[in-house]
Amino acid sequence: MVLTPRAEKGFGMYQKAVELAETHGWFLARQFETEANADIHASTTAREIINDFAGQRLDVFVTGYGTGGTVTGVARVLRRELPQTRIVLCEPANAQLIGSGFTQQRAAGGAPAVSHPAWESHPIQGWTPDFIPAVLQESIDSGFYDEVAPVTGAEGLAWTRQLAQREGIFTGISGGSTFAVARRTAERAPAGSVILCMLPDTGERYLSTPLFDSIEADMNEEELALSRSTPNCRFMAA
Repeated sequence: MVLTPRAEKGFGMYQKAVELAETHGWFLARQFETEANADIHASTTAREIINDFAGQRLDVFVTGYGTGGTVTGVARVLRRELPQTRIVLCEPANAQLIGSGFTQQRAAGGAPAVSHPAWESHPIQGWTPDFIPAVLQESIDSGFYDEVAPVTGAEGLAWTRQLAQREGIFTGISGGSTFAVARRTAERAPAGSVILCMLPDTGERYLSTPLFDSIEADMNEEELALSRSTPNCRFMAA
C-alpha cells in the first residue's frame, strides 16, 4: 500500500499511480479517462434499465458520479431510447465541481492537470474526486443530464441508515445520498411519477466510518435482555 500526502488530495493519489506505472512498467487502468468505462455501462447497466422498463414509463433517473462512467454510459442510451426520461446528477453540496461552473484544467489524454478549486473534503466516499474526470466531461459537453442536485453528507448518512432500518437495503453512503436526492425529486414530481435511483455499493464497506458511529461495540441493556430471554442450548453431534 502506497500512501500519498493528505494535502495533495485525490489528484496527488492519481499522480503517484501514474508515476509508479510509468516507472515500473505496470498496467494503469486509467478509469478516469478510458472510454471502456462508459462503454461497459452503456452495454450492461443501460441495457438492464431499458429491459426492466420495457413497455413502461421511466420519468427520472437519479445517480451520483465518481469516475462518471455510470451517468455517461447510461445517459448515452437513455437519450437515444428513452428521451423523455429526465436525468438528475448528484454531487456533494460542499464539493460542487459541476455546479461551480469552473472548467477542469487537463493534461494530455484528458488527464487532470490540477486539483479542482471547488473541491472540499466530504464524507460521501466514492463520489466526486477533486477533479472532473474525462469520462464525466462527455456528459457535461453533451448535456446528458437535466439537473445537478447537491446533497449534504449529513443527508446521505441519514438516508443510508433509514434504508437499512426501514427497507432492509444495506447500501453505502453514496447510495443513501442518491436516495436522498431521489426522495427530494419525488416530493416535487407529479403524482404517479416513476423514479429510478442508482445504489452502487454495499454498507459492508463502511463499517469503520461515521455511518456506524451510533452503534456500540457491546450490547446495550435491551439487547442483553433479548439475548438472555431464551435458555442456552447445547447440541451434540450424533
